Amino acid sequence: MTLPDIETIQGLSSKQVADRIRTFGYNELPEQKKDGIIDILLEVFREPMFLLLVASGIIYFFLGDITEAVMLMSFVVVIIGITVYQERKTERALEALRNLSSPRALVIRDGKQRRIAGREVVPGDILILSEGDRVPADGILLSSNNITIDESLLTGESVPVRKITWTTGLPPQTPGGDDQPFAYSGTLVVQGQALIEVKTTGSLTEMGKIGMVLKEVGREDTRLKVEISSMVKVIATCGLFLCLLIVIIYGIGRGDWISGLLAGITLAMAILPEEFPVVLTVFLALGAWRISQKQVLTRQVPAIETLGSASVLCVDKTGTLTLNKMTVQSFFADDEFCEHDGAGENSVPDSCHELSEYAILACKKDPFDPMEKALVQLSQGDFGKTEHIHKDWNLITEYPLSSELLAMSNVWQSPDGHDFIIAAKGAPEAIADLCHFSEPEQRKLAEQIDMMASRGLRILGVAKSSFSHTELPSIQHDFVFTFLGLIGFADPVRPGISEAVSECYAAGIRIIMITGDYPRTAQNIANQIGLKHAQSPVTGTDLIELSDDELKDRLRTATVFARAVPEQKLRIVKALKGNNDVVAMTGDGVNDAPALKCADIGIAMGGRGTDVAREASSLVLLDDNFTSIVSAVRLGRRIYDNLKKAMAYIFSIHIPIAGMSLIPVLFDMPLILMPMHIVFLELIIDPTCSIVFEAEKEEHDIMNRPPRSADERLFTPKTLFLSLMQGFVVLGVVLLVYLHSLMSGLGEAEVRTMTFITIVLANLLLILTNRSWSETIISTIRTPNKAMQWVFAGTISSLVLILIIPALRDLFRFSLIPAEGIITCVLAAGLSVLWFEAWKLWNLRKSPDFTDIT
Repeated sequence: MTLPDIETIQGLSSKQVADRIRTFGYNELPEQKKDGIIDILLEVFREPMFLLLVASGIIYFFLGDITEAVMLMSFVVVIIGITVYQERKTERALEALRNLSSPRALVIRDGKQRRIAGREVVPGDILILSEGDRVPADGILLSSNNITIDESLLTGESVPVRKITWTTGLPPQTPGGDDQPFAYSGTLVVQGQALIEVKTTGSLTEMGKIGMVLKEVGREDTRLKVEISSMVKVIATCGLFLCLLIVIIYGIGRGDWISGLLAGITLAMAILPEEFPVVLTVFLALGAWRISQKQVLTRQVPAIETLGSASVLCVDKTGTLTLNKMTVQSFFADDEFCEHDGAGENSVPDSCHELSEYAILACKKDPFDPMEKALVQLSQGDFGKTEHIHKDWNLITEYPLSSELLAMSNVWQSPDGHDFIIAAKGAPEAIADLCHFSEPEQRKLAEQIDMMASRGLRILGVAKSSFSHTELPSIQHDFVFTFLGLIGFADPVRPGISEAVSECYAAGIRIIMITGDYPRTAQNIANQIGLKHAQSPVTGTDLIELSDDELKDRLRTATVFARAVPEQKLRIVKALKGNNDVVAMTGDGVNDAPALKCADIGIAMGGRGTDVAREASSLVLLDDNFTSIVSAVRLGRRIYDNLKKAMAYIFSIHIPIAGMSLIPVLFDMPLILMPMHIVFLELIIDPTCSIVFEAEKEEHDIMNRPPRSADERLFTPKTLFLSLMQGFVVLGVVLLVYLHSLMSGLGEAEVRTMTFITIVLANLLLILTNRSWSETIISTIRTPNKAMQWVFAGTISSLVLILIIPALRDLFRFSLIPAEGIITCVLAAGLSVLWFEAWKLWNLRKSPDFTDIT
């Protein structure tokens, strides 16, 4: 097939091309200004968590504790490395879009056909497009030969659309829908040929508009990061103030400024919770590793903690809920409907053999069209072993589909045959026209079409004919066709989607489908997967008429949005965020990229997803399995719950440490804690809060409770109260042991030993009681936690060694104490957590299903 008058077209001259490149620039997206290493480092240095790590490391250096200082500084290096890496990765979204929007192009210039780089295409160029070509720029069709184009990259529709020749005065339209005279950059020619006059290039194309939106959309800091940063600022300020206060009080009151400075630094070390940034980093890093075991790649680590609060999941239909692969679903032949079972022994029922035979004969041998691919796929199963597959037949000619008749016919001849066999397929109405249906036959066919269309199927009619003359007619209508039946196609739902949707509903997560496909198709898919409130799809046209406030109100109940363009997907995500929802958005196409980047959690498909979608997302499903999202949400909730336990524990244990550093100074009593004691306690606290709690199992009802509120803070008033209570009760008990020891006439070394042992044992019991805020120690101890076992074994062994080895005992300024003293410390430590265990028991008796992560 050739295009008419192609030899008479001159196209642009070389001079015109050069002028237009100067005027319009190259056909590519403008490159985003990249931050240099210095810019990125300056951003990192402004982070209070980073500053706290550096400050803590410097303090340890001054104290001579090189090991602890090096450990903290290593975290500094890790944070810088991760930040630089992530900044570089985010720049790739635009680069991927730039590459996609600049394929090779065949143009006519100076009267000659030339193959050039897509970036060199300019407005006014005449493009020659053929089957398999990627469209390099937006333009209008000057002439065409049965061309269909796959625009799923921009619209989400899995079925290619027909194109027609442009006529004067027709205004520009958005992508999607048949019989439009416009071609768009980045789309794929599935069938036919066309001459295109380029109208827009670069950032002015539909693809370019998405790129510009993607450039403008920024990611916000997660709520957790903002909260911890604020908390760290407050604590660091208080710590610095108290440190200076203690130095002054000690120096003036006792006249010993060096000891005062040591006491101040000790208090600062006790108050400054350097574990906060470390814990957050470790939890999210290990969370990313755990989620990767579920085939989910983490590109933006903060998204892991946001997963647990996701309240709305916006899903694209094509390629996300469905396979983005057209398959035969249903047949109508011999006045009966039959279903196609691709995995069954008899995938094509006997009554549909002839219908399938001629449908395959009406296809190209190596098709691009997805429905033709689906038909050819029929010959791969058991049907391919029958006599209805004719691999040795010769294709004589084909009658292409046209705007006047939406049907095509192939003329075949068998090796030993004399007659020609004609196979036709196309729109059912066009096939009925070829078969010269009467009005009653047309009405009956319409009923059958409606029955299949109500299921969201795309429908083709099939007919056959034979011809014995040697000269074939010029048009299809000259054949005498016999109607064989209808074939229904669908993009099938991915396995396990319905179960995943049910789990999301159980977890209090709403599902909203946003697609560029037709409302009826979207509604049918929604019904198949069990989507609630899918009876009234909202179309793109409806969205245009809704104000932002009306859209926010509509989003409280609407679950299906059809014929939505990229800007509308982005608008929906913004409206949901305006409703204070935490939005997770899945997608795989270029059209999804702005919404993916704007959402709190962007989730791209790893297999079928485009580079643009992957680079704009926070998470990538490596196996394209929607059900992996549910596993990721479960892990996200577990990570947040355990992070909350760890943070509460950090608050609790720092209170007795800070208190016993401050009280002796204020009341002119013997100092108990010195820097080496703080370091020893930190060696227990650090691995406990960052590893022990991270490894804790999930609460039993983790996926049967609603997501946490978007406004909920890590430390709710109840959490903070209970955490402070734990800390002050431990402080009170330790203080009682300290005072009792002093009043018993023990020496300073014995008092220090008794007090320190009580703090260490109370610390271990705090770990046990904080493993779960709903189950008692007796219940949780049955659940193994290897990291906790190592911490306990190491702590107790180290404490015993310090007490029995004279050199270590002298280093810590301890003294041997009698067995009664050890028993006193053990009982006191047990008493410090007894009230919290009683509180949990009381709640469990009041409500057997009690689960409290506060």
